[in-house]
Amino acid sequence: MKPFDLIIGAALGVGLAACASVETQDDLASVADTAPAELVEDSGLDIVVHEGDFAEIQQFTTPGGVSVWLVSEPSIPILSVAMAWEGGEAADPEGLEGLADAVVYHMNEGAGDLDSLAFQTRMEDLNMSFGCSASSDWTSCSASMLTDNADEAMSLVAQAFEAPRFDAGPFARFQREREVSLNTRETNARYLAGRAEAQAIYPDHPYARETSAESIAALTPELAKAHMRKLMVKDSLIVTAVGAITPEELAPMLDAIAASLPESSDLPETPEITFTVDGAFEPVLIDLPQPQSLVRFLAPGLKREDPDFFTAYVVNYTYGGGGFGSRLMESLRVQKGLTYGVYTWLSFDDTYQNWGGSGQTKNESVGEFVEALLAETALIAEEGITAEELADAKAYLTGSYPLAFDSNAKIAGQMMSVRQDELGVDYFDRRNALIEAVTLEDANRVAAEFLQPDRFSFIMVGQPEGLD
Repeated sequence: MKPFDLIIGAALGVGLAACASVETQDDLASVADTAPAELVEDSGLDIVVHEGDFAEIQQFTTPGGVSVWLVSEPSIPILSVAMAWEGGEAADPEGLEGLADAVVYHMNEGAGDLDSLAFQTRMEDLNMSFGCSASSDWTSCSASMLTDNADEAMSLVAQAFEAPRFDAGPFARFQREREVSLNTRETNARYLAGRAEAQAIYPDHPYARETSAESIAALTPELAKAHMRKLMVKDSLIVTAVGAITPEELAPMLDAIAASLPESSDLPETPEITFTVDGAFEPVLIDLPQPQSLVRFLAPGLKREDPDFFTAYVVNYTYGGGGFGSRLMESLRVQKGLTYGVYTWLSFDDTYQNWGGSGQTKNESVGEFVEALLAETALIAEEGITAEELADAKAYLTGSYPLAFDSNAKIAGQMMSVRQDELGVDYFDRRNALIEAVTLEDANRVAAEFLQPDRFSFIMVGQPEGLD
């Protein structure tokens, strides 16, 4: 029995996913050629079957032109569908920041003859969920339903795309909610740190633009409806699905959804952000009256296709990405008692890459926190990690991977992430082997290159003390 067989089997107990966005995968990397696949010719569709160790993934294009990856599992009466279009919040016109968010907010707020309440009631009657979200570079929708209700549930989704209402009542509610969030963000340390990062590294980039009271007030239902037809178009739609359904059953449902979408649009491309060692900046201090300070630290990172990405991914687990097992947690929390928690990450999308981290400490101990952080970073750069640490990192990163697939919705989301990042249909079969292939020599070489203390810039939010 394949791992996906066991994982999908657990999905029945998990039930339907909430109305949420398609989650992106934080810990994937590397592009490689697709593994050999089998062509199915007698189905009415040209179906390419990838027979992997993890799952049988059927790849096909519907008669209407929708590109689909499907894991068909007839024993579980749940269907989860993820849809995504390239282009998101970064494509908002200047002065209309928040427009993409307005679009996705209203996709389940009424369609055709159904107002918001009637639409929500209909979803409840069908025991389904449907919702959309926008990130900087993608617009995504997801739906989960009982397979017995799939025809009706997917028809409701199709109606949402064909005739979204964007009624005045829900739109006013959206604006009120965003106005509240504008008021609260000025006391949110993480938000303030993110804003400072944008201003320091990419101040003129679309990522740096913020919603404002003025931009939210400038939005209208008409603008949102028109922008929806730019974000959600046929030629950029990709779909992943998991459940008790065949390609022949799913294809007409997806074509009904896509039928009303424009063929294409001319959304602007998002430019890349250049963040190199030369882009390091002086510490940024943001005054926020509170007993603790948030300390964010950033260094240039790697793109996913970089041959050293997986090595850096493994090293990061030991450095600060492994919870209580990481060097920084052991030193700064366990030994020195300077923080409740400190963690690190690799940000590796096509546009912007960094190797960063964050932690909180009392205002009076910020200087000691930064000193200890830099000392531990210098130590791992100079001496590397141990063979035992490498083995522990590999064991966790490979052993915990199946936890990302414990429902149909999560599997569909993981497949979508692989599609968005163009990793290849065989990525699930290759991923753990790529981790296991990391050598101690390569790990220590990457640590020495990327974790030099002078590569890191600092942002501190609070009322930090003890800094020179």
